[in-house]
Amino acid sequence: MIKRKPIALTLLALIIAQLVLSCTTAEAPVEDRPNIILIMSDDMGYSDLGCFGGEINTPNLNQLAASGLRFTQFYNAARCCPTRASLLTGLYPHQTGIGHMTNVPDNPTNHNYNLPGYQGFLQTNTNTLAEVLGGAGYHTLMSGKWHLGMADSSQWPLQRGFDKFYGILSGAANYFKPDGLRGITTQNEQIEITNPDYYTTDAFTDHAIAFIDGVKSDDQPFFLYLAYNAPHWPLNAPKEDVDKYRGRYDDGWQTLREERYQRMKQMGLVEENWPLSAQDSPDWDTLSQEVRDEMSLRMSIYAAQVDRMDQNIGRLTQFLQETGELDNTIIVFLNDNGACAEGGTFGGGPANILETKKGYWLTYGQSWANASNTPYREYKHYVHEGGISTPMIVHWPKGIEKTKNGSLVKDYAFLPDIMATFKDLANADYAVEKDGQRVPTLVGKSLAPLLVADVAMDARPIFWEHEGNKALRLGNLKLVSKWNDKGPQTWELYDVVKDRTEQNDLSDQMSEKKTEMIALWQNWADTHQVEPWDEILQIIQSKNASH
Repeated sequence: MIKRKPIALTLLALIIAQLVLSCTTAEAPVEDRPNIILIMSDDMGYSDLGCFGGEINTPNLNQLAASGLRFTQFYNAARCCPTRASLLTGLYPHQTGIGHMTNVPDNPTNHNYNLPGYQGFLQTNTNTLAEVLGGAGYHTLMSGKWHLGMADSSQWPLQRGFDKFYGILSGAANYFKPDGLRGITTQNEQIEITNPDYYTTDAFTDHAIAFIDGVKSDDQPFFLYLAYNAPHWPLNAPKEDVDKYRGRYDDGWQTLREERYQRMKQMGLVEENWPLSAQDSPDWDTLSQEVRDEMSLRMSIYAAQVDRMDQNIGRLTQFLQETGELDNTIIVFLNDNGACAEGGTFGGGPANILETKKGYWLTYGQSWANASNTPYREYKHYVHEGGISTPMIVHWPKGIEKTKNGSLVKDYAFLPDIMATFKDLANADYAVEKDGQRVPTLVGKSLAPLLVADVAMDARPIFWEHEGNKALRLGNLKLVSKWNDKGPQTWELYDVVKDRTEQNDLSDQMSEKKTEMIALWQNWADTHQVEPWDEILQIIQSKNASH
């Protein structure tokens, strides 16, 4: 069993210091610093997990939720790499240099627009979770998807604070045989996969467990970042998992949305007065049997990918239980963006390679993504609720009172809060300068008080911009705009406590408040390296023309 160095601030002291909830001088027992595990899924919808209303078999995540907390209003940054940049640095994506996308293997500078907020890799004047926690004496381990720069090794995980790394540097790969520039890197070396039974989700977990096993003999706690590529395209899953879902989706997406919507209301995830957002897919009954069969299969494979990820999380938690580490390990599970509508209405990629080990561009499409994001609007890329809402689970037996087990946290929070929380729990320092450069001030707030007491977070403003899609959440109100390249952009205003499915635009009734919030958003953009999207598009078009 790993011995721990004592944390300087107890959780009770942390609550007192941050929230001034009590004036008692009684001393609480000294707690050991917890191990920290951060698990991220990729392109999964808000309602896919069983504990968030889905029908997919996820008993291990369901158990973590039942003996921990579910955050119902946790927000991501709408896209893979901006989310990862924000998560690992505690900053807004544009502050890190990844205001749009990171580079791709076959064109390693294609998303470097030579603007501070649009470099395509993590800026050197940022702190990563690995650097912060490593500085506090944690072992820093990573397995899975990086997607934060790969033009040269200076941008890779080991150069950004991790002691160990196994995974893919790029944004996506074939699950059965990741190869070439989209292949597997261990430490700083690319390796060839020869195992015929290889599957990335299994391999990422194997290495995560091995990394922990390799450090458990000393007195240092560990930080593990386990970033699955599941269920991001391509649609690749083992046959035994796909077989569990054959026929499950034969009734189509409308039926699935309604089933999930009703369960979510029963579970308290959705309020009775939030209507189900409009269907964004064709009527299932109008499709040919051939199309219905193909679409049912695509969703079955997608479900199998989520299922397999849950199985692997079960393997990890069992290992922690067997080694006596589960009780004092805080596990945070979240997703990087809303469900992915890429590939159009019926998905992308040839149907004849479904259920093979082939393929890279194989998606389940907008119609199923609409169901995955039940009951919300829009998808990955966009900043309506369907694009930015994350199913988040926090499990920590030693830190969360048993009376809170299974409860819902309805305060809104977002990615930079993870850095602030882990920094507090690890009693770590956040450097304000690196190599003579000023580091931006940490954006987030610690969520530690929410884990141990029924307190309310401040109604602070949080902001979004991705590809011209813009939003501001301030208390009950949300200002949001979807990019329109055909004319002036329209802002919408919603009370997301009464109307989180964004059906009733309050712009006319609250015009003054809307104007005030637009100005607040613009001030944030002007001070956080956000550029007008039409200007970024011109740069992109110029780069494409030059190639």
